[in-house]
Amino acid sequence: MIVIISVITIISITIWVLFIKKTGTAINATAATIDVSTTGTTMFTASITKTAVVTTSTTKTTMSTTLTNSHTTTMNAINTTAATIDVSTTGTTMFTASITKTAVVTTSTTKTTMSTTLTNSHTTTMNVSGFNKWKQNAITVAGGNGHGQKLNQLNHPEGIFIYKNKNIFIADRFNHRIVEWKCDKKEGQIIAGGNGQGGRMNQLNGPADMIVDQQNHSIIIADRDNRRVIQWMNENQQNLIENIDCDALAMDKSGFLYVSDWKKDEVRRWKIGEYNEGMVVAGGNGRGNQLNQLNNPTYIFVDEDQSVYVSDMNNHRMMKWRKDAKEGRIVAGGNGQGRNLNQLYKPQGVFVDHLDQIYVTDYGNHRIMRWCEGKEEGEIVVGGNGQGNQLIQLNYPTDLSLDDEGNLYVADYFNDRI
Repeated sequence: MIVIISVITIISITIWVLFIKKTGTAINATAATIDVSTTGTTMFTASITKTAVVTTSTTKTTMSTTLTNSHTTTMNAINTTAATIDVSTTGTTMFTASITKTAVVTTSTTKTTMSTTLTNSHTTTMNVSGFNKWKQNAITVAGGNGHGQKLNQLNHPEGIFIYKNKNIFIADRFNHRIVEWKCDKKEGQIIAGGNGQGGRMNQLNGPADMIVDQQNHSIIIADRDNRRVIQWMNENQQNLIENIDCDALAMDKSGFLYVSDWKKDEVRRWKIGEYNEGMVVAGGNGRGNQLNQLNNPTYIFVDEDQSVYVSDMNNHRMMKWRKDAKEGRIVAGGNGQGRNLNQLYKPQGVFVDHLDQIYVTDYGNHRIMRWCEGKEEGEIVVGGNGQGNQLIQLNYPTDLSLDDEGNLYVADYFNDRI
């Protein structure tokens, strides 16, 4: 095609005068230059470190172009396929512009002004999770000094709770105590129990799990072998729920307390301060493998919608019970005991991020698995290198959790370490 060009005018448009007001934690981002060529792909890289709420307000912005000569120009028409930019803690997002057509455009004008005014204001909330890879050589952050009852030792740790300052609360089961291990410290501090095995108010008997009730500044403990849920507040203790074969605890954003009962094969919910019979929210239909049944439930997780995730240990599956549901749904495992990627072997700890990625401690397979809801199989996150005490190995892991920066914590039961 031959095109006669009398004058070629290159249009340069400068846009975006953007003022951003930040609320909350600062966001670190690596901006990329967007270079649009005839056929090209542009990378947009964002590096996010913490959860933040960002309020953006675009001020009155005008982009204008003036053409002063008559001319004939061959132009490439650009079709842009916009992608939703999913910002994660460490991720790279593709923003693709594809050029698909070529057109001849003839313009004749003496003075043309193109003016656009943008006025917009909106608030965006960014949740950071969606972590993809972890270093396979773990760092021991609590215990790891052999089996014992010294302050730098643990004795079969089970439930863990990561506080917002990265302090770790540990159910040190056979030391009959709850230990708080502050970040980067060489030993822990006893905050509940530690007075020998027993049923007195200042004692614990095989505690299996605990949560921090931030509203009441207390620790709530599943005192398993005493068959009670007990609250420790400074030097005061009180029994919240008695005669319950409790194994694990969770609390939702409204302050409701959830307790798994391994003997009754159910999970119940209580309103804080009203400890009657509670309400069954999962199981409660006898022991079995039907969708409305559980078989020795252990750890639980409650999401923003009050859906309850339950480690159905002896059914080798992870169940999700939506609020007010009559039966659950299998979201991980459920294909019998085994070590294939579509199987679990006595799962225990569970954590769900905002992308609905489900992290499971695959107890009998000595590994941590991640499942996306609706997928047929999961993937190994850490472990899976056989039973052992090396930094790339686990030895019957029980509970797990993630902190705000995406670090993964695992209670390594028979290695007496976190």
